[in-house]
Amino acid sequence: MSFDLNTLIRKNIRELKPYSSARLEHPAGRAVFLDANENPYNPPLNRYPDPLHRELRKKIAEELGVAPEKIFTGNGSDEAIDLLFRATCDPGIHNVTAVDPTYGMYRVAAAIHGTEYRQARLNEDFSLHPGRVLEKTDRNTRLIFLCSPNNPTGNLLDREAMQELVGRFAGLVVVDEAYIDFAPEGSMMPYLDRFPNLVVLQTFSKARAAAGIRLGMALASSQLISVLDIIKAPYNLNTLTLEAGIKILSMHREKEEWIRLIRREKERLRTFLLKHPEVETVFPSDANFILVRFRNAGKMKIWLERQGIMVRDRSREPGCSGCLRITVGSREENDNLIKQIERYET
Repeated sequence: MSFDLNTLIRKNIRELKPYSSARLEHPAGRAVFLDANENPYNPPLNRYPDPLHRELRKKIAEELGVAPEKIFTGNGSDEAIDLLFRATCDPGIHNVTAVDPTYGMYRVAAAIHGTEYRQARLNEDFSLHPGRVLEKTDRNTRLIFLCSPNNPTGNLLDREAMQELVGRFAGLVVVDEAYIDFAPEGSMMPYLDRFPNLVVLQTFSKARAAAGIRLGMALASSQLISVLDIIKAPYNLNTLTLEAGIKILSMHREKEEWIRLIRREKERLRTFLLKHPEVETVFPSDANFILVRFRNAGKMKIWLERQGIMVRDRSREPGCSGCLRITVGSREENDNLIKQIERYET
């Protein structure tokens, strides 16, 4: 299917004359900067950060094998989600589609932007049905959101099914890969050059253990990335986040060890939960959490909270009745979880 990004971008965005910040016109370097009304003292925090995060994007490009011009960096993946709505969806006119159940921020962003939010149920095993998703779309559908591995179900969506969906849809397909590092395979990054309507979201919050710095990225065509850069806040990432992000990108050994430990602990938790009489189902997981159906999820959640252990009740999500989502913690945290579940009394 032929794809023309310009047909998706809102008219006011196409005609926008973006704000030109001082550091965009003159990137920081060896010069006397008297152009941005900055305080000359307390370097380097006295200077505005690079609006395009060039050094950070270069480092990400080297690690992921993606050209820097195809990388957007922002305040978590949530900023990229917000900007995709802002770029493509006229309030009250356009709509988006997402699988169900899935990450709740897509629905929230749609509500904020006055955009109709449509849902396509996953199969009973939480696998993707491309035809069912496409049935929810029409000529006013601008975005399709797929979370893989999915939240809260934990499963990796089939890559061939996602390719089929991207190939058949005329709008943008956004694949949120926040948990992809915990999966054995399945990233859609290799298909960015093949599909100009594909957007891949990734984050520093999960496998890179840096949720506190609020750093995420969107990988897409250079044409779309340029649109996102035009409509984002001029200085959407601060100097401390940029410095921390560059440092974290060099922590390859630490990242791989964290992933190894979390995978090992996840299997230990699964083994325990599968044998517990209060557990009905432990769903397969390619993420750093497990979706578990209990005989009485409400009582189990209250019990764990009384012991100081917080889990998420996902019982109201389609197909998730009676389910708690449990994040895989450290060995000590998981030992405590196991101990308290063993102490649970009906």
